Amino acid sequence: MRTQRVAWIPVLLVILFGGLNGEGGLAQEEVADEEKAGPTTEEVLEAIDVDAYEVPDLPLKKVSNYASSAVDVEPFGHVKPYYEHFLEQMEYTGPGRAIPEPDHVDTVKIGFLGPIVPTVSVATGGKSHGERLGIAMLRGARMAIDEANEAGGYHRRKIPFELVVHNDNGLWGASGNEIVDLAYKQNVWAILGTIDGANSHIAIRVALKAELPMINTGDTDPTFIETNIPWVLRCIGDDRQQNYLLLDYLYRKQGFERVAIMRASNRYGRFGVREIKDGSRRLGKPIVLEMAYKVGAEDYSLQIDRIAEADPEVIVHWGDAADAARILNQIRARGMKQPFFCSDRCVSEAFVEMAGEHAKEVMSTFPWNPDREDPALAAFRERYMELYGVEPDTYAAHAYDGMNMVIWAIQNAGLNRARIRDLLAYRSEPWPGVTGEIPLNAVLDDAGEVFFARWDGSDWHYYSREDLEIPSGQIAPVTRQEREQADLSGAGGDGP
Repeated sequence: MRTQRVAWIPVLLVILFGGLNGEGGLAQEEVADEEKAGPTTEEVLEAIDVDAYEVPDLPLKKVSNYASSAVDVEPFGHVKPYYEHFLEQMEYTGPGRAIPEPDHVDTVKIGFLGPIVPTVSVATGGKSHGERLGIAMLRGARMAIDEANEAGGYHRRKIPFELVVHNDNGLWGASGNEIVDLAYKQNVWAILGTIDGANSHIAIRVALKAELPMINTGDTDPTFIETNIPWVLRCIGDDRQQNYLLLDYLYRKQGFERVAIMRASNRYGRFGVREIKDGSRRLGKPIVLEMAYKVGAEDYSLQIDRIAEADPEVIVHWGDAADAARILNQIRARGMKQPFFCSDRCVSEAFVEMAGEHAKEVMSTFPWNPDREDPALAAFRERYMELYGVEPDTYAAHAYDGMNMVIWAIQNAGLNRARIRDLLAYRSEPWPGVTGEIPLNAVLDDAGEVFFARWDGSDWHYYSREDLEIPSGQIAPVTRQEREQADLSGAGGDGP
């Protein structure tokens, strides 16, 4: 019997950063289509109980503005588009929901894909550099698995969860092979990973063919979630959101005019600064210079010479912590005193140790607030410290949240990949993670608030948009197709 439509239109009150409303108060929300509550878990479970020839009659999440983009930084802002992507949730219409649970299962396997063993490849520009991040991600995921097993494992069968760990070695083809192995040989029910943007893109395409849920907890590449693959979701704020916050701080708050970029010559650096470059141009303040460098280099004289000649007011760096520290030290050795802004990877002990006194007052965007007072966060931090002797970083914390989301879906949906995917995709309430609330938007991306981190000489401190009183551009309450005029900003736009 076809499932009856659940009477709801999703509400996605996505508080990305805060902002200034027309009355001067601080507010910035993703515009909801209707003010009605979403479905409960029980309602979703009832709706997805269909046979192979039926599709659950559940409304899809819809939003009016992708990523809460201000109208003056929207691409092609001077024209009214024929169609806008990423405003409506992708639907899975296949037969997978009708597959019964297997008769015999000893453990419930969940896959892990991340950089945990050093490799050398053309894709990584030589020796890999992501193992520190991958190991932290693995620790967070393993903690969630262990806690679930301590609580009784998979409740329906009283069997434990098992984490199947595979290394992401930096090669595109190899990452696809790892997904194939996890999907068809290890028979995992979902996968958590990975960090590298290029590898993540390949991995999710294989996951699409295998019809396997994949949650990403470490890749902040904005284009990762823009692939329109219904089996993929992400629980970490991406670089688009962090770029928008940085743009608003540099231009709307501080009034800077001349910004230079120094970035890693890899996908993380290239795509990480894309919205900074595009947004700066659309605001009429194009980046004065963008310089790339080889990951792991020691001498940045060429890049620093060019930046010094450009005479920027601010320098923005996007890359790994070690590179950022070496660059900052060499910039300060030249007597250059421009404010130095970094990507979230620099919020680490490694950066502070290498940069020394130069790290003071460095600011970085960051996808969550570790200073938040939250009993769940405090308990997670305490246990992580007991197990590993170090503070959990962003990769550990987001992996812990992501794995708990997967475990929750398995406990409720059972051992069926499509239904596991459905429980996550149709969840209407933000996930209460140790990194804060995780609301999933129409493309199943984490649309939660992002922050600034500042090193004061002894510790990192975290600030919201509201804390720093950072204004925001106007966010239109309707889609671009519904607006009376294409450009509401008055800027006229300058193309993409």
